Amino acid sequence: MSSTPAAQKPTSDYKPSLLARVIAMMSGRNGRVAKWILLSLVNALVIWSIGQLFAQGKPLWALITIGVLALLDAIYLLPGIVPAKFIAPGTVFLVAYLLIPIFFTVTTAFQIYATGHILTKDEAIQSIQLQSLQPTGVTYVMAPARDTNGDLVLLLVDDQTGKQAVGTPKGLTELPAGTLKVDDVGTVTSTSSDYTVITGGDLFALDAELAAFTVPVEGGSAIRPEGVSTAVVLKPTLVYVPKTDAFRNIETGVVYSDNSKGSYVAPDGVELEPGWRTFVGLDNLASVFTDPLVRGPFFRTFLWTIVFAMSAVFFSFAIGLFLAITLDKPGMRFLRTYRSLLVIPYAIPGFLMLLVWGGLLNDDFGVINKLLPGGLDRPWLFDPFWAKVSVIMVTTWLTVPYFMLVSLGALQSIPSELTEAARVDGASKLQVFRRVTLPLLMIVVAPLLIASFAFNFNNFNNIYLLTGGGPAANDQSVAGATDILISYTYKIAFASGKGQDYGLASAVSIYVFMIVATISGIAFWRTKALEGVN
Repeated sequence: MSSTPAAQKPTSDYKPSLLARVIAMMSGRNGRVAKWILLSLVNALVIWSIGQLFAQGKPLWALITIGVLALLDAIYLLPGIVPAKFIAPGTVFLVAYLLIPIFFTVTTAFQIYATGHILTKDEAIQSIQLQSLQPTGVTYVMAPARDTNGDLVLLLVDDQTGKQAVGTPKGLTELPAGTLKVDDVGTVTSTSSDYTVITGGDLFALDAELAAFTVPVEGGSAIRPEGVSTAVVLKPTLVYVPKTDAFRNIETGVVYSDNSKGSYVAPDGVELEPGWRTFVGLDNLASVFTDPLVRGPFFRTFLWTIVFAMSAVFFSFAIGLFLAITLDKPGMRFLRTYRSLLVIPYAIPGFLMLLVWGGLLNDDFGVINKLLPGGLDRPWLFDPFWAKVSVIMVTTWLTVPYFMLVSLGALQSIPSELTEAARVDGASKLQVFRRVTLPLLMIVVAPLLIASFAFNFNNFNNIYLLTGGGPAANDQSVAGATDILISYTYKIAFASGKGQDYGLASAVSIYVFMIVATISGIAFWRTKALEGVN
């Protein structure tokens, strides 16, 4: 005869974690309130952004934003769409931070988009018209003011005739004599009209607005502010002819026509500035192979990028594997100390160590040259050969701990029975390593070697923070002796030709992606053979 024991009260003092308590608090009504608050904040921010997009003349992006907002609201407000509630945030960030930048990079590669070609065509036409205005010798005493609607106007007094007028973007309106008062130094101090003179700090906040402000007058001329107290009458030297889409010089009759590459150009090749962004098809992609100023530096930089990436991976893996084999001895004294010391380069922020290495390798006061035997100095950062040696050496130093840790873990995962069986069969240590350890090791490490190669192929920090891509190359191009493709692309975007060439830089970045993808794809395909190693 048996009886069921009475249930006993649990004796464990279980205390839920802070995260568990927060999750419990956010369930039920509290969770619904929090959801409505967060959705309200997100909707308010997005609605403000939609208004800004419409104000900037981007209705397509505004409509896309409205559609995305409506979809997100439906996902989080309608019942029964639980999986989408978790997928939506990641999808939004994926599109915002990955797909949209890729889209703009690709579209920019098919445009002329550089310094002097930033504006739209209409903006460029207006800018050329403004720049063609030349002084006629007529000047005004000027005071910026606000009308009753708060719009900016210019209160003007003719230096020669003393006539008073008010200038607006629509034209010049004469004022009765005595409306404006001018002090002894020729400054408009007050007005008896409906205009309020702008003074003090507000006056100096008008720089951008005044620079773009013009008052049209007879004969196509315009009054334009010069500073905050003087205005001059400017006469155009160029006239735009909409029918032919061309500019004509009023004095010489020279015609500047659209060359379909974002510029108005005269028959003798003289180009009006600024130009505008325009679609040029495959011109940017083709210039990498057809333009000598781009082709030579590109292929020189490409070859050095391959050498740099392969050398960094090879030396880092070789040294890391050697250290891993050396430290793969459980009975070694101070083993943890050795491992900790060797991991230090991997633990310290890389950008900081690159700046430190830049000081260590300095020609004048660097510690490295002072420690060389016999006082031998090396121009580590200012000679093309030694600069390349420097970036490979420093990159290896920074990457060795990573491969040491990877190799150490991979070595410990290899069954000891395999190596012992090989030794019993009479294999030497070198044969055991070549025929057993290394093939099994490569199954784990090979994908990481490919990833490391792709990383070093685009290792912008190590190049730019250590040598800045320099020293300068012999061909006087923007690409320095140690520039890799990614730093070369950066320089094209910000320091090439007239200053910035985003279109060409985007084209080069597409080639960089294709090169890395091709090499990585081939390498992964070839490493599949390692999976069949017994």
